[in-house]
Amino acid sequence: MPAYQRILLKLSGEALMGDDAFGINRATIVRIVDEIAEVTRLGVQVAIVIGGGNIFRGVAGGSVGMDRATADYMGMLATVMNSLALADTMNKAGLVARVMSAIGIEQVVEPYVRPKALQYLEEGKVVVFAAGTGNPFFTTDTAAALRAAEIGAEVVLKATKVDGVYTADPNKDPAATRYTTISFDEAMARNLQVMDATAFALCRDQKLPVKVFSIFKPGALRNVVMGADEGTLVHV
Repeated sequence: MPAYQRILLKLSGEALMGDDAFGINRATIVRIVDEIAEVTRLGVQVAIVIGGGNIFRGVAGGSVGMDRATADYMGMLATVMNSLALADTMNKAGLVARVMSAIGIEQVVEPYVRPKALQYLEEGKVVVFAAGTGNPFFTTDTAAALRAAEIGAEVVLKATKVDGVYTADPNKDPAATRYTTISFDEAMARNLQVMDATAFALCRDQKLPVKVFSIFKPGALRNVVMGADEGTLVHV
């Protein structure tokens, strides 16, 4: 029996790169979609927010000195490209995916409309929220927190390169230990970089727990959804 009925999965754009320098690694996106498909077969409703770092990294050099708002809009468009790739891979894997964008590009993807998103989730479709919040100066972490609150998700699953939140950087400190659970207040007091401050505050205020886990560990997403000891749960 799954521990959650409706989840918001936050993927970084970098998660799609695999071992490549930038862009989308085909084998990596297929493997991630297989993990998502396994969770949907459990009857869990899945919404996804994905970043754009893997694409924006390729043009980051040209954005030096650029107006921040302009650079952020470029980043939003990068998330649309990732969302299209993710949805296409899901559809080919037998899932039904819908991309909803926070900025208007109706010829490419449909606009984000909350009642429609809720309808899709209840129909068993996977909804991919693209273009962040639609506003510059807000990260895709904040978009994930916002959309999770709007759709009534029970948890934000933050997929990262490490299998949870540690007392220190495990790559630098071999003595670092993983928290099984930690409160929002303690994570803030210890300055643990779980999400950006705006996203973190929104999750805390909405009493929306955040589970940090590794998307690169096979079966980890299923373990999280089933309530196993996987990753770190950040709670009120």
